[in-house]
Amino acid sequence: MRPVLVRDIMTSQVVTFFAEQSLPLVEDVMRIHQFRHLPVIDNDRRLLGLITERDLLRGQISVLTGLSEDARRARQEDIKISQLMTRDVWTVTPDTLASHAGQTLLDHRFSCLPVVDQDQVLCGILTERDFLKFAIKALRVND
Repeated sequence: MRPVLVRDIMTSQVVTFFAEQSLPLVEDVMRIHQFRHLPVIDNDRRLLGLITERDLLRGQISVLTGLSEDARRARQEDIKISQLMTRDVWTVTPDTLASHAGQTLLDHRFSCLPVVDQDQVLCGILTERDFLKFAIKALRVND
């Protein structure tokens, strides 16, 4: 049996953002699709960082300001992803052993690892959910 690699369990169709896109757009996409983190790339698909739920919370204007939802969103239009995103992120390659990637997620309490090639071009993302789906598939073999 060959080792399981990141490429075998990662999500390769990934929603991405550019650094110059605005906070309200990211909020909407993450809420609608229930994403917790999304890669930020440049025009050549090279990874620049991640935008996470926690990053979004840091950039939101509090409802305690008394602003209406529309007024709050209008002010947040000027906030760009580049101002909030996490830039220094750990990554893996498609050929990384899945067990090593999983241990990295566990040890560092990460919920995802972007998957990049040798040129830092985004190939996919590996999430806790990917590991759970893989575990369920493996367990079904023995059911």
